[in-house]
Amino acid sequence: MTVPGQPFFAHASACIDEPCDIGEGTRIWHFCHVSAGARIGRACVLGQNVFVAGGAVIGDGVRIQNNVSIYDGTLIEDDVFLGPSAVLTNVINPRAAIDRRALLDRTRIRRGATVGANATVVCGVTIGRHAFIGAGAVVTRDVPDYALVAGVPARRVGWMSRHGHRLAASADGLMRCPESGHRYERRGGVVRCLDLDEDAPLPAPRAAATRRYRDVPAAEDLDR
Repeated sequence: MTVPGQPFFAHASACIDEPCDIGEGTRIWHFCHVSAGARIGRACVLGQNVFVAGGAVIGDGVRIQNNVSIYDGTLIEDDVFLGPSAVLTNVINPRAAIDRRALLDRTRIRRGATVGANATVVCGVTIGRHAFIGAGAVVTRDVPDYALVAGVPARRVGWMSRHGHRLAASADGLMRCPESGHRYERRGGVVRCLDLDEDAPLPAPRAAATRRYRDVPAAEDLDR
């Protein structure tokens, strides 16, 4: 439902506690619960059965798929994608009989990162800008910018472009995204985009995708 003067859309079944801060153009779908004190940016999408705690902060352009809970102490930057049933936590050693609400381990998911379906992010880590967490992975430590990680526990298996394609080095030592043509360079253990700053949004308006991940031949792990 859209309430006059309210800049966002919320389905009639959603529970929006007041006060909270929800940005213009955000869409909140069936059976979501946004707690008082939550901060949600502009142009976000919350799929069915999403929970946002009062101490959570969500940036602009974030897409959260069905059955995801965002707990206190979680900071999600702009343009993050959280896949269906992804799991975030906020206490490293929970016990039912012990109150550790004042001892939260904060989790930060940086701009443009993707967390795949059913992946688990153990609290206290930072997922780097434009990193890609594979479906079902269990993240137990920090993930670098642009890293592709998979497995239990998650380990780096490659690098991903901002458009979500695996990168491989060419003869000149640079890596190029097959969709955008953007150039990337590995400097030690860090990858940087040579054509866009890591904190800059993709050029607007967002163009329709031209290639899927499966359309591009798999690149080999750069550590090999």
